[in-house]
Amino acid sequence: MTGLSPAAPPVVAPPRPAVVLRLLAGRGVFRLSVQVMGLVLITAWGAHDYGRFTNALGLMTWLNFVPAAAEKSALKALPRLRLTRDAVAALAVRIAAVPVLVVLAAMVVALVVAPESDAALYLTAAAWSIAGGLLMTVSGLHRLRDKSILDALAFAAGSVVVGIVTCVTWAVRWSPETHLALLLAGLVVILGASVALLPRPWLRGGGVPGHRLLPAYGRSTVLLGLTELLDVISTSVVFGVLALSGRTTDSGPFYLALLVSSAFCSLLFYQLKLHQPTASRRMRGTGAVAGRARASELLKLVERAGIGFAVLLGAGLAVPSTRALLMTEDSYVVLGVLVLVETALYATGLYASFLIENTNSKVLTLTSGTAVVALAATAVGAALLVPPLGPVGGFAALVLALAVKAAVLRRLLHRRHSF
Repeated sequence: MTGLSPAAPPVVAPPRPAVVLRLLAGRGVFRLSVQVMGLVLITAWGAHDYGRFTNALGLMTWLNFVPAAAEKSALKALPRLRLTRDAVAALAVRIAAVPVLVVLAAMVVALVVAPESDAALYLTAAAWSIAGGLLMTVSGLHRLRDKSILDALAFAAGSVVVGIVTCVTWAVRWSPETHLALLLAGLVVILGASVALLPRPWLRGGGVPGHRLLPAYGRSTVLLGLTELLDVISTSVVFGVLALSGRTTDSGPFYLALLVSSAFCSLLFYQLKLHQPTASRRMRGTGAVAGRARASELLKLVERAGIGFAVLLGAGLAVPSTRALLMTEDSYVVLGVLVLVETALYATGLYASFLIENTNSKVLTLTSGTAVVALAATAVGAALLVPPLGPVGGFAALVLALAVKAAVLRRLLHRRHSF
């Protein structure tokens, strides 16, 4: 993407502490409202409906990262551009919006044909997830314009929508389908307002036709977004195995445990995106060498921790009393420990990938390729561990996949670069 414009890019300063706090408060309140929603709805529905609801959300969460990939690519590219800045921003909006419109159209058809079907529930969950990803992309563009207040206000408004809809659902016992449809309606209103506040050139494009920029920008978007997308698909695989193995009701505990992990990791991910424009400019030349060296150290740490976990898990399954504890439905202490382990390893690997991705575009094939390996490792681990262990097996599979991903990425990085 650096070759899209020969002109010197504008200087991008790190976000001020007050701005970071404002943005984290907006996203934090929204994340907290979703967390509370998950807890409140346990009391509104029985285990069956709550299991359907969480399984639908879990299976469709990965769609949030489809449009959000355009934001990540824009945050890396736009600080390096001047002449094509408007055209690339407009291209980012269009790339992010197209999949959202497709999912919304499919959801409308399902709601008209069979409003009470599982297909309608899952497509509504898909629309809620992917619309949230588009809001992230639009908000990211506002931040690049030094309009960070619009990002904070958008997600603060989203938390109000979640809070109101959840309270009414709890009071009148709306179905999961109705609850998700109303959440989506509120989010679409917020999204429409956020898009309308973008500058006209960032919606219409500049003097450069979009099809000329699409190959370079599209490649960067796909490779940058593929890593997080496949990471989230990995968790969706666990939900799928829970459903296929007849443990759909166990989706509830797994979903709640995942909320704890995702709350911390999503805030870290957002913090990294806030500093991505600055990091993108800093980690070039000698900065890239230092960034890759630091990433290699972090990946080694994840790899070794994963090996230790695999040894402990194998020993635990070999001992009858420990194996019986892991297989009981009340092994919440074990699940809590696994949540902490998975969160720590995922956060460490996330930062390592961030350092690698912002060095140059050639390494993007490494991070995206190892994400495919991690997805395959998760699928194998989930198939083996989820049927007997339920949510505990799901988190165990995620931890083992993180170790595999770190090991493969570190070796590929050393093969391509010397430190």
